[in-house]
Amino acid sequence: MRALNRLFAVGLLLIGGCVATSAPLAWGQDEINRRAKSKAAPVYPELAKRMNITGVVKVLVTVSPNGSVKEARLVGGHPVLANAALEAVRKWRFETGPEESTGIVEFRFNPNQ
Repeated sequence: MRALNRLFAVGLLLIGGCVATSAPLAWGQDEINRRAKSKAAPVYPELAKRMNITGVVKVLVTVSPNGSVKEARLVGGHPVLANAALEAVRKWRFETGPEESTGIVEFRFNPNQ
């Protein structure tokens, strides 16, 4: 019985992996369909520098019709880097548009750059 449960679990993992790699991008993971008019660079956190933390932070951004950032929500990334990315993207300004736009913005943190 225990072997059957393990086999079942491994099968589910394999099926899940296949589905995840072949599935189209989830909602909001496309680029924002508006060009950014101004961008603020994130301030690399001092703690992250001392700990030599690098990585990518992904932020889901909702842009209002007037081009300002209406909402910014963390989607993924190191927690020490997250606030810097959120603060930066909230200062961005986009081209105006007929309706709200949503998309993912990625910030790459590397202390050596």
